[in-house]
Amino acid sequence: MIEIIPAIDLIDGKCVRLSQGDYNAKKVYNEDPLEVAKMFEGAGIRRLHLVDLDGAKAKHIVNQSVLEIIASNTSLVIDFGGGVQSDNDIRVAFDSGASMVTGGSIAVRDKELFASWIERYGGDKIILGADCKDHKIAVSGWQEETTVDIMPFVNDYMARGISKVVCTDISKDGMLQGPSTDLYKEILESFPELYLIASGGVSCFQDILDLEEAGVPAVILGKAIYENKVTLREIMSYEL
Repeated sequence: MIEIIPAIDLIDGKCVRLSQGDYNAKKVYNEDPLEVAKMFEGAGIRRLHLVDLDGAKAKHIVNQSVLEIIASNTSLVIDFGGGVQSDNDIRVAFDSGASMVTGGSIAVRDKELFASWIERYGGDKIILGADCKDHKIAVSGWQEETTVDIMPFVNDYMARGISKVVCTDISKDGMLQGPSTDLYKEILESFPELYLIASGGVSCFQDILDLEEAGVPAVILGKAIYENKVTLREIMSYEL
């Protein structure tokens, strides 16, 4: 059974979604992220992907207070990402209630620092963010594209102890046009033991079932829930 993980993306402490990572294409869905988190929890969901978009842009954590509020008032297992760029940032994230931390930009910019986190906290608590466009990794909240190819990028960090990877095809994110199933198949063919978390493009519950059929272990979805393309009732029925 594929693990379904809803996302809350934060700008100015509010629950938002972007389209293809464009900060100018922002839509606010709720001004109270805790209310959204409690809604997920009430539907029987156990995991939450919490993204500090302000932090991703600023290159340091900005919305740690929201993380702390959600962690303190729900039982959700939170993986937190966005702006985790230093030892202090990752300490703040875990101290504020994150169970796991996702690092993407830092894994490109400072490999030794990111590798030290894997060694210190373990591959079960550190998730590699491998967000890409045309197979090339993007950083800084997707504001910058790199020349780093996703396959050797994942391979390098698996050799360093990573076991979980969140992969977002930026061209699909927030577009509600279906996920990059072929990309995920390609990754899993090369790394069958990887706990791959697909992200971006889910437009209906069938997309989730198709990812499960493709062997993808987990999926993150945001806009599909907020736009009622995938309902909490469907998720609850699936997980029963």
